[in-house]
Amino acid sequence: MRILIMGGTWFLGRAIVEQALAKGWDVTTFNRGRSGTDVSGVQAVHGDRTVQEDLQKLAQHGPWNAVVDTSSSELPPRDVRLATTTLAKRARRWIHVSTVSVYEGWPHEPLTEESVLLQCPVDADGSFGYTGDSGSPTKYGFQKAGGERAVAEAFGDEGVFLRPGVILGPGEYVGRLPWWLERAKRGGRILAPAPAEQQIQPVDVRDVAAFAVRQAAGTGPGRFNVTHPDGISFRDFLAACLRVTGSDGTPVWVEPATLIEHGVKQWTELPLWRTHAGVWAVDSQGAVDAGLQCRPIADTVRETWSWWAADGRPVDHPRWAEHGIAAEKEARVLASL
Repeated sequence: MRILIMGGTWFLGRAIVEQALAKGWDVTTFNRGRSGTDVSGVQAVHGDRTVQEDLQKLAQHGPWNAVVDTSSSELPPRDVRLATTTLAKRARRWIHVSTVSVYEGWPHEPLTEESVLLQCPVDADGSFGYTGDSGSPTKYGFQKAGGERAVAEAFGDEGVFLRPGVILGPGEYVGRLPWWLERAKRGGRILAPAPAEQQIQPVDVRDVAAFAVRQAAGTGPGRFNVTHPDGISFRDFLAACLRVTGSDGTPVWVEPATLIEHGVKQWTELPLWRTHAGVWAVDSQGAVDAGLQCRPIADTVRETWSWWAADGRPVDHPRWAEHGIAAEKEARVLASL
């Protein structure tokens, strides 16, 4: 196998590179060389995927059996289209890392791969779309839906779409799990979102990578929700954080209405907490049938702590600063109970 990875230096892209190399594949990576470091053993090509000339130079390093695109999350559809059209004759297959946000119903209703998608033209720029008053749909979702259409236009039945919800694990750059681990380590009374038995479905970055590699070696179309098929309760998730950090902290489970009354922001100030009915009701059976295997989330918590405690250094990213409630605000909420 000869494979091209758009990105390939951090988190999911890096995990895919490592697993492809472990299989003995010939791996090319393409990125700007500004964040992360190239993995030893790859053919690293540096350039800007939004520049036609850079993509044309990249094409000279092909052909490839498959492209895995991990670097389009912040790109408008027209830039995704630029890459797919430039590389269409140099690659047989395109594995596109998308998001559950492409669905009209996200996060208000349960989702399957057959759920209706948002509509966005393949040539849209970054201004297309909007974010609704309730936080859904999102401009991000529209943009990613347009990116999927660009892939389908260029690769047809050899375009594959992976739609993860939340990805956690060693190397995480968003900061959700590292924040919970640090908060658990600090101990004391810990503000926790009720109900404690709420199931959540984050998936390990290495399991997403393994599934992407599997799809790269396959044939035919695919559209897959990539979420943990078993999940874990919030109670067990926090218990795992407390256990691996050796903390004696005590979660204080607070009802959503009370948290909202105190202005606690869903999804960011208490990472992974969101009250919408569909946020953790994403069916991934199609991916499981196609070979997705997910380790227990408690293992992800333990192994992320091992990475983090050993001075884990994620790539700098602005989303990191968005996550976690300030200690003073948490204390005020707890004191008011």
